[in-house]
Amino acid sequence: MATKAAKTVSKSVNVKAKATQAKIGAKIQAKSIPVKAAPKAVPVAVKAAEPAKVVQMKPTAAAPKVSEFKKGDFVVYPVHGVGLVVGVEEATVPALNKTMKPESVKLYKISFENDRMILKVPVIKAEVSGLRRLSSKDRMKDAMATLQGRVRIRRVMWSRRAQEYETKINSGDPVAIAEVLRDLHRGNEQPEQSYSERQIYQSALDRLARELAAIEKIDQNKAAEKLEIVLGKDKPVKAEKQTEKLLEKLSEKEAA
Repeated sequence: MATKAAKTVSKSVNVKAKATQAKIGAKIQAKSIPVKAAPKAVPVAVKAAEPAKVVQMKPTAAAPKVSEFKKGDFVVYPVHGVGLVVGVEEATVPALNKTMKPESVKLYKISFENDRMILKVPVIKAEVSGLRRLSSKDRMKDAMATLQGRVRIRRVMWSRRAQEYETKINSGDPVAIAEVLRDLHRGNEQPEQSYSERQIYQSALDRLARELAAIEKIDQNKAAEKLEIVLGKDKPVKAEKQTEKLLEKLSEKEAA
């Protein structure tokens, strides 16, 4: 009987415990966690899209056209100097292989009378090759002024200087050629030129005289004489200045 009473007591305790747990669970479920409400959307003022600005582009400068020469024009080719355009021809260039077609090329036919030579230059290669018109009168004036300038000789081996002079002559620039004449010119009271100096000097003189003759429409020999007269103008002046300085020094010594 005692054991039955104990079992019933334990059962009642278990039932009460389960009932208590159920009540606690119910209370926990009843207490729902408050959920924060989503913030209200704040109206944002949206600016109307501005119309796209139309940027006016400046017209790009057209690529400089290659100077076109015609029959009878005098031109300057850097390596050979002044020449005369005697015609404009078309030649057919054969195809390199079977897949290519032969092309037609336009050529300037240029005569160099002094060299007894005919040179044909493709029109599309004229600017790259340095083919140009005769220098302007202002540029030739600069060349004349250069002839009367101070001699500037670099202290290097003659072979190096000779190479520099040849480069200047072949540039075709009248001022650069005038620099060669100025540096290699010898007055009457100065030592004579060596053989190689004379050759380079004469080459520069011929080159510049040809262009001067074509510009001023005079004979080449007259143009060469004119250049040498300009070269010799400053020599007497320098000699007079040197004489004056010597006289001044002598007078100073006598006074002392």
